[in-house]
Amino acid sequence: MLKEFSVDPVYQTTDDDTVYSLLAKRAQRDPQGAIAEWQSERDRVWHTVSAQEMDDRVRAVARGLLGIGVKHGSMVVIYSATCYDWAIVDFACSAIGAVTVPIYETDSAKQAADIVQDVKPIIAFAGDESHAHTLDAIRRDSPDLTYVFNFQTDGLNAVVDFGESVTDDELALAMSKVKADDVSTIVYTSGSTGKPKGAMLTSRNFTHIVYAGYDVLDEMLYQPSRLLLFLPLAHCFARYIQYTAIGAQGVVGYIPTAKHLLADLRSFKPTYLLGVPRVFEKVYNAASQKAGAGFQGRVFAKAFKNFAQWSKDENEHQGRHHTLGERIQHRFYMDTVGKSMRSALGPNLKYLACGGAPINADLAHFFNGMDGITFIQGYGMTETAAPCVVNFEDANEVGSVGRPGPGIAIRTLDDGEVEIKGPNVFKGYFKQPELTAEVLEPDGWLHSGDIGYIDDRGFLFITGRKKDIIITAGGKNISPAPLEDTINTCPIVSHTVVIGDGRPFVAALIALDEEMTRDWLKNQGMDAEMPMEQIANNDAVRAFVQQYIDQANSSVSRAESVRKFAILPDDFSQDAGTLTPSMKVVRKKVIERYDDIIEHVIYTPKGPSVPIPATVKLFDKTAETVSQVSETVSPKVKQAIDQAKSNMAELRAKRQDENSDEELAQGTDAETQDNGTENTNETEEK
Repeated sequence: MLKEFSVDPVYQTTDDDTVYSLLAKRAQRDPQGAIAEWQSERDRVWHTVSAQEMDDRVRAVARGLLGIGVKHGSMVVIYSATCYDWAIVDFACSAIGAVTVPIYETDSAKQAADIVQDVKPIIAFAGDESHAHTLDAIRRDSPDLTYVFNFQTDGLNAVVDFGESVTDDELALAMSKVKADDVSTIVYTSGSTGKPKGAMLTSRNFTHIVYAGYDVLDEMLYQPSRLLLFLPLAHCFARYIQYTAIGAQGVVGYIPTAKHLLADLRSFKPTYLLGVPRVFEKVYNAASQKAGAGFQGRVFAKAFKNFAQWSKDENEHQGRHHTLGERIQHRFYMDTVGKSMRSALGPNLKYLACGGAPINADLAHFFNGMDGITFIQGYGMTETAAPCVVNFEDANEVGSVGRPGPGIAIRTLDDGEVEIKGPNVFKGYFKQPELTAEVLEPDGWLHSGDIGYIDDRGFLFITGRKKDIIITAGGKNISPAPLEDTINTCPIVSHTVVIGDGRPFVAALIALDEEMTRDWLKNQGMDAEMPMEQIANNDAVRAFVQQYIDQANSSVSRAESVRKFAILPDDFSQDAGTLTPSMKVVRKKVIERYDDIIEHVIYTPKGPSVPIPATVKLFDKTAETVSQVSETVSPKVKQAIDQAKSNMAELRAKRQDENSDEELAQGTDAETQDNGTENTNETEEK
């Protein structure tokens, strides 16, 4: 393992490399070439825009902003879903040195008001009537906010009208003053650890990683491409990939949500797709659900294993040639499963890019193992202007988040925390120097708060969040992320939160995807209309989820495994404070919200110690023997054993729960006290 790794820079950015310069250079190189497409809300028809048309529109809006009184350093708020007009305002602000301050379209009125009061913008843009009303209400208590423009009611044309009196020389003078190290945007973090903080990012922060991306992902990012963009532009990941496409030879298709994603994929035909893990989990879950539990379901399950193994073979044995039998089998699964998934993703799709949060490694291998698709993972944070570590086209280690981009360095501290250094690291938090000092060292190293390791080839593997590490009452340190990632691959599971800090054992809170769960119940011939409270306690639902918990447990030691779980009656949401706008789980809020379930369902008060019945002990020894010769046991016998294990699990868990305090008092590791059920895939470091 390496403690530090860096990649030499290829392109050195200059003072003139602003965000706006990416568009301006594109318009000079290929003025008539297509650069963007947007859909009319009425008929969902795509409208194409050339590079020159986009640049002309940006300059007209920039002129209008100057006419309103926006100057170098002025704050401009955008409270809207992703759309073409969002991009126009963003580039216009960059052109004259104004600071774009995005607000997630899903943010509440209070969250929007807090940001407005913090940055004191001169003007604000709303995506629709609802956002406009919210901003108008905020404006009454914000004397600096003079105008609110609504994209849906010709707001940009109104801005352009303000620029009629601004001369070409005045516009040119304003644009000449803008430099790459000027603050270009203030992006408020999602706030999964508390009150959101405004990260100040410069043009150079973005343009450095834009050009670095061209160096390591030439075919995907620089060559002619089509990007379907539905992630919120308030998120740095989406902003970065938009800038990359605009600055190269890409065409960006702007859509506000993934509501009609499959239809949009078919009509737009992207060459690569950008998504957070939840997007890819939903694609997989929908396909798995569609396959069902019969013959097609078994074929799909085997196809998953085939694609994942195919990808792992490519990863682990570079240049290995598969046998004829392996190739025939792989072709069968491509014909029966792969083709339909490839068709759903669009005929031109070559790359899937994932970032924003960890993704289950097997799921990543599943997509990467399909012919014609390369699955690219990356890593970054708001404070690094999004991806700073990524897998390269010629060095793609599926399961890792990649290597640092050119000109960027990474290192790990003694406790495993990852630090980052490079021209992409932010200037600090807006008006919060104390918080800045907590994460940014004087020598430029940024504390990420993530735990990981660097292998001998420089690939970074993220294993969890430093603040999320669970320390059980027995002193066991556990990262919940790997367990959660695996459980989340269950088609009916929406989110998982593994708990156990200061507790005698590890447990999990499970939130269901209501739509997927009801479809699953229908396919099983059960009542799909029962209330979610009833579904949460349904034996069949619990048994289905248990399969994925068992799968997660198979990769960790007994002491790290999930002993009990509770299915919640509702899903996490931004309204409840359990999800951030970028769909990250707010762990602290989840634990607070479901405290009663944690205290009275999972960690119930202990009663008198009850010994494990002799029948259970006998069964455990038998099960261990069977597991050792699993290859020779008939499917029916194995099925019977699995069923018996399921029936005994609750009794065994009860015994373990009741004895946990006693074990801890004796200073005994519960892992060694569990007769016959110790994990045979032990990974714990002794």
